Amino acid sequence: MATTYCVFVQNKGKVTVHKEYHDLEYVFPIQDDNLLFARLILEINQAGLSWETILKKKDNFFKAFDDFNIDKVARYTDKRKEKLMQDAGIIRNRLKIEATIHNAKCIKAIQKEFGSFKNWLDKNHPKIKEEWVKLFKQTFRFTGGEIVNEFLMSTGYLPGAHSETCPVYKKVLKQKPMWLKK
Repeated sequence: MATTYCVFVQNKGKVTVHKEYHDLEYVFPIQDDNLLFARLILEINQAGLSWETILKKKDNFFKAFDDFNIDKVARYTDKRKEKLMQDAGIIRNRLKIEATIHNAKCIKAIQKEFGSFKNWLDKNHPKIKEEWVKLFKQTFRFTGGEIVNEFLMSTGYLPGAHSETCPVYKKVLKQKPMWLKK
């Protein structure tokens, strides 16, 4: 049987960057569009790397991308992209940086039509993972199955993130994540 994230954090990960993320952020519902955007972009940047690498660079990402302010990121210029490519504090991958800007523009369009990115996610709930992946691929860049699954699981739209024996599980339930709503 594979070790779950909860078991990893309770044992080997308890003195790492994983502990705070697991205990305070992972699967707790996010209401703020900029924070939802941040989580999506962090998941995109994790592709091909460890989640620990992303967590260690998380503060740098927030600083480099103007706290993931969707309006600001959507207006980034080629000059700003080049500046980001020089920032050793983040993942310097041109495709991921371009996807971040593109996805900010997509979220702005979603906000215009649905009022918020959160409303769009809620309107499309419930979907099974495959339906979500198809929707995300039609809407955003650099959003394959694993990225979409982790984004939706980590924000409370898909079940299965915390084991029921995890001490954080009951705290998450009190927040009424979307996966509880059918």
